[in-house]
Amino acid sequence: MSGLVASGAFNKPGCGYSVPLRDVINEFSLKNKTPDIDIDSKVLTQVNINRPALQIAGFFDYFDATRLQIIGMVEHTYLQKLDAKYRQENLKRIFQHPIPAIVISRKLGIFPEMIDYANEYNVPILTTSASTTDFISEMISWMKVQLAPRITMHGCLLDIYGVGTLITGDSGVGKSETALELIKRGHRFIADDAVEVRRVSQETLVGSCPPNIRYFLELRGIGIIDILKMFGVQSIKPTQAIDLIINLELWDQTRTYDRLGQVEEYTEILGNNVSSHSIPIRPGRSLAIICESAAINHRQKKMGYNAADALTERVMQHLESGL
Repeated sequence: MSGLVASGAFNKPGCGYSVPLRDVINEFSLKNKTPDIDIDSKVLTQVNINRPALQIAGFFDYFDATRLQIIGMVEHTYLQKLDAKYRQENLKRIFQHPIPAIVISRKLGIFPEMIDYANEYNVPILTTSASTTDFISEMISWMKVQLAPRITMHGCLLDIYGVGTLITGDSGVGKSETALELIKRGHRFIADDAVEVRRVSQETLVGSCPPNIRYFLELRGIGIIDILKMFGVQSIKPTQAIDLIINLELWDQTRTYDRLGQVEEYTEILGNNVSSHSIPIRPGRSLAIICESAAINHRQKKMGYNAADALTERVMQHLESGL
């Protein structure tokens, strides 16, 4: 199904990412007060947001003009108390920098000179009814996902009992067939073939699917099927944190497979370690049930219960009681 993916949809780690300003406006329902400025040419490249309080006071050392600037109640009140000429001078100096946009929170008023400077220096002015703190918090959380380092992996991603499970393996090993069986058993589908993985924090990887192939799944011998149309909205999810990796591989008689699970295995993705299992495939093995069991076992370990350790402790107690 890789032929369905649009060219340029996959980005490699280390590439610079940006978010169109229009996407920010739509996501947070911002009001554009400068309609004559071309919004489509504006992008954000920084996660953090700046409150230009010091710049309003005239201090421009270390001013990060690449960030979205937000004026809240404190900045707005200070501007009101300034001498009009001094306020205009400092506002003009702010607008002369190549800032992507200015957001004014709480529906606070806009000083007339701000509109003039905005049009002169091509800096959009946006407003929101949200409080400054709430807007900054939500904006940073959203931007961390949008600008996160990412990589595209070959596999299937599903939500199995709340555990984000990435099923990997060589082409033709049965990933999509296993995913289809899990969907029929009530689990939710996120992506097939191309899983876009984003590192949103040191602990969290989030997986999604490129929009042009979202909710489609390829079955050899049948072709492309639409999971959303076949199984309904209850069978799909747009994104999912990746908690577990299950790698399907053909049975190798020369290899010794883990039978107790006392030693945790991990796969490194974008610098984060994800718990993983290698599952050998043989006729008669129900891969869907195995994946369900792996997900439940992973949840138990997160809750502090390890079946392998419990068995070892029980055996040791039995041996000690028999001595």
